[in-house]
Amino acid sequence: MPPDPAGGILAVILAGGLARRMGGGDKPLRLLGGRPLLDHVLARIRPQAAAVILNANGDPSRFAKYDLPVVPDPLPDFPGPLAGVLAALDWAAAERPDLPTVLSVPGDGPFLPPDLAARLETARQAARVPMACAASGGWTHPPIALWPVALRGELRAALLAGEKKIDRWTARFGCATAEWPVVPVDPFFNANAPEDLAAAEALLQAGGGGTIRSGDIHSREHPP
Repeated sequence: MPPDPAGGILAVILAGGLARRMGGGDKPLRLLGGRPLLDHVLARIRPQAAAVILNANGDPSRFAKYDLPVVPDPLPDFPGPLAGVLAALDWAAAERPDLPTVLSVPGDGPFLPPDLAARLETARQAARVPMACAASGGWTHPPIALWPVALRGELRAALLAGEKKIDRWTARFGCATAEWPVVPVDPFFNANAPEDLAAAEALLQAGGGGTIRSGDIHSREHPP
C-alpha cells in the first residue's frame, strides 16, 4: 500500500491566473453540477492533506464562505503557477512549519484522484528525488505536484531571475512522475474554457443527479 502522507502535507489550490480562455474572472467559482468547481476540488483534496490554502490574487473576500487562508502571488504581473507554489511554500514555512511538503493542484480540476498525494509520495521516495508530478495519457501535469518547503529559497531566486517554466526548474533538482490511466476518465481534466464546462455539464445531466462520478467526462487535456 502507498504511504499516507496527509499528516505532513499542505495542499494549495492554484487560482492565481487570469483565466483568459474562460473569459476572465475566477474559474474555480464557475458552476459545474450546480456547485462551484472549487467545491469539487476541495472535496477531493481535503482528505489528502493536513491543511488547505487557496492561492488567489485580488480581494480575498470573494472566497470568504470557504474559510480558507487566501495567499496571493509573492511577485507582481501574474508570473504563473510557480509563483503560486512559492506563495504556498512561504505560507507553510511561516504558518505551518510542521508541514514540510506542499501538494499543488489547479482550481479548475474537478476530477482529481483520491490517491494523488499518496502516489506522488511513493514516486518521489522510490526515485529518491525531492519532487514528483502527475502524468496521464502520455503527458505530464507539472502544476500537479509535491514540493518540499526546503526549496523555497531556490524557487524564489529562480522566479526573480525570470524563470516561469515548471519542468525546467524541477529538472534541476529531480522530479519523479506518477502515471494515472485516462480510461474511463482522465483525472487531470481541467476546465479551461466554457466548452469544457458545457461538456461536463451535459454529461452530468445525462447521467442524472448532481454527483460527479469518475468516467463522466473524458480528457480535454492539451499538450503543454
